[in-house]
Amino acid sequence: MTKSAVTSSKGLQTRAAILDAALDIASRDGLEGLSIGMLAERMGKSKSGVFAHFGSREELQIALIDEYARRFMEAVFLPAIRLARGLPRLTAMFENWLHRVQTVEIPNGCVFISGAVEFDDREGPVRERMVTVNRAWQREMQKAARQAIECGHLRADCDPEQLVFELYGVMLALHHDARLLRDARAVRRARLAFDRTVDYYAAPAQAARNARRSARPRVAA
Repeated sequence: MTKSAVTSSKGLQTRAAILDAALDIASRDGLEGLSIGMLAERMGKSKSGVFAHFGSREELQIALIDEYARRFMEAVFLPAIRLARGLPRLTAMFENWLHRVQTVEIPNGCVFISGAVEFDDREGPVRERMVTVNRAWQREMQKAARQAIECGHLRADCDPEQLVFELYGVMLALHHDARLLRDARAVRRARLAFDRTVDYYAAPAQAARNARRSARPRVAA
């Protein structure tokens, strides 16, 4: 390995370590709670050392959003696309998302949730990147819903955008009740809301199967 390759590898490792620390801070304090100075102190580096990887606080925030989105898609989307198209895939996307909320976002906070509050009325590159990554996830869910219609799992008159809007609402309610109200029933309620939403849009034969599935006892999360 050449000297430049070693240097490049070390640089990537340092950048990844800085993003790890930044994610930890931003999950707790939000994107606006993040600063180059705070990261430098946390990493035991100079401010110039952090600036070498992120030229500005804004660039750091955007890189952080990209990294958070990458981890989200790796945990939630990629395992789901290995399953059959249609309702099995859409269900897996929701369940994987639910698992991530339980294991990552309820204990530590969610950069997307806090970022939406911080930047919903502020124009600029950070808000634009937040919109881009969230729209990308919505499109993947809408695509899965359209495939479920094509497979005959959901009714032909199901509106994928409306379905995804409702599922997003379930997740936002889950965050609210689980983190703010500390309601231990929030995850169970979210899963029940998903089942009811799917049953509403399900094709008749699929609805019957869903009804039998819902009648089975479910182990509480």
